Amino acid sequence: MKSDTNLLDINRPDTIRMSVDEATQLGAQALRHLGYIDEDVSIIVDQLIDNALCGYHFAGLPRILAMANDPKCRRPRKPLKVVHETPLSALIDGGSNVGYVTAYHATQMAIAKAKTNGIASVGVHNSYFSGRNAYYAEMIARAGLVGIHTACGRLKVLPAGGMKPALGTNPFCVGFPSTQGPVVFDMGTASLMWGEVVLCAHTGALLPEGAAYDGQGLPSRDAQAVFNGGGVVPFGGHKGYGLSFAIQALGLLAGSAFANGQVQDYGFLFIVIDPGLMLPHADFPAQMSELVAKIKATPRRPDVDEIRIPSERAFRERELRRGQGLVLERKVVDTLKSL
Repeated sequence: MKSDTNLLDINRPDTIRMSVDEATQLGAQALRHLGYIDEDVSIIVDQLIDNALCGYHFAGLPRILAMANDPKCRRPRKPLKVVHETPLSALIDGGSNVGYVTAYHATQMAIAKAKTNGIASVGVHNSYFSGRNAYYAEMIARAGLVGIHTACGRLKVLPAGGMKPALGTNPFCVGFPSTQGPVVFDMGTASLMWGEVVLCAHTGALLPEGAAYDGQGLPSRDAQAVFNGGGVVPFGGHKGYGLSFAIQALGLLAGSAFANGQVQDYGFLFIVIDPGLMLPHADFPAQMSELVAKIKATPRRPDVDEIRIPSERAFRERELRRGQGLVLERKVVDTLKSL
């Protein structure tokens, strides 16, 4: 094992370092005990491990604990059902299945339709917990397509000036193919992703100052108090709030109001475009690579070593962690084993 100075993630007494295979086996075992079939286990754990490899620890195996504690996990699940379809679109009833599974299948459907017809829009409702949007956008980009993905969910974010949550964490993501591989921009419109709140509530870590409010509408760093009826604020003040609102509205196109008759619910929307539809005689991947190269070649300030583009850090760290392994909180590992 390399010294801690060479590791992306430092070893601590309260953590355990596991190989990718060991972490995959642990996650798969926990998911099977939650009642997931092998096909779904494979889809879910593949994303969770990839999230951790890319440096999003809260979006890795700790998400299984959030699933285990969510009442939706214990609801009866039905097969996914396409409730409306055209050559260019599809609306999917997720059958109360977890979003890792429903969004995966929606991505595959959107890719197939876009490859056939040049453009596609696919929406999913009656689902929850779709995970990291970049995972799906990368799949789309690796298929040579441009993908736009938005996701809205249950209420965890306070509107500007509000005391109670009225929006989801509402991430927005775009993925592009290039000759050097996918380029993905993925951002949450909340100042703090809810998975971080869940993880901090489990481990006892404090939340960042000014990012969250408790159930009484008071600022709080206590993750448990925020988890129990509180919420987080949008990033960037009124601009982040406006973007979050727009993504919540886009969820209506995915049928978010159909599952429970509420306009504030889960909705996953995918818009996928074949670059050849817009640029039939141009090499879009080569143009993307040229754009990336020009941006990275911008003159840098003296204190800056490199200009990075979105997803570059995550993709680099992914390859390093494949060899170094994944670091998980010991308390998370113990709880997963107890499942």
